[in-house]
Amino acid sequence: MNSRERILGRVRRALADVPGEDTPIERAYLREHGDRTVEETTDLLAENLADYRAIVHRCTAADLAPTIAGMLAARGARSVLVPPGLQPSWLAEAEADQVPDRAESTPHELDRIDSVVTACAVAIAETGTIVLDGSPDQGRRRITLVPDHHICVVRVPEQVVSSVPQALERLDPARPLTWISGPSATSDIELDRVEGVHGPRTLEVVLVGAESSAEGSR
Repeated sequence: MNSRERILGRVRRALADVPGEDTPIERAYLREHGDRTVEETTDLLAENLADYRAIVHRCTAADLAPTIAGMLAARGARSVLVPPGLQPSWLAEAEADQVPDRAESTPHELDRIDSVVTACAVAIAETGTIVLDGSPDQGRRRITLVPDHHICVVRVPEQVVSSVPQALERLDPARPLTWISGPSATSDIELDRVEGVHGPRTLEVVLVGAESSAEGSR
């Protein structure tokens, strides 16, 4: 008996009392923590986004264009990157030069752009996480990683869920998923926080609902 056979024999003996592959796995974990209304779920999302140092705004669909224009102007953005499927009306009042996303754009070219505006696939209230899936209104993954300022629009309530399990049911695992919890940040062994290392230094999230609401947490 060689070493390989001895190791495999030990593995078989250790797994002798383990149920077979056809035995169903119990999945009794909670799908969400607590029973919340749509408004409470949206408030929780805004709270957790702000806790991750994202800047949260709320507006109606009619106010979205001036809201985005104001955000770009406040930052002094002279250029904004636009995914191919983004609704043109969202940037109708923006004064910044609109730069279409091109496959041949280099990282250096993208780095010279001030801001990027995208939609999202889903937003998770319990974790304050925004998920992008590369759809036309979100564009390729790198356009939200290279520019220093990302504005992400979330439609309320249709794109807001309570929990990660609920989000996973809506997402296609074959798509290029990007999970965003606040602006890019990392800490060294001394816990010195540095932002903008592997993504945008500033994340602004616009929660677009049917009813008007005051601007959210900053």
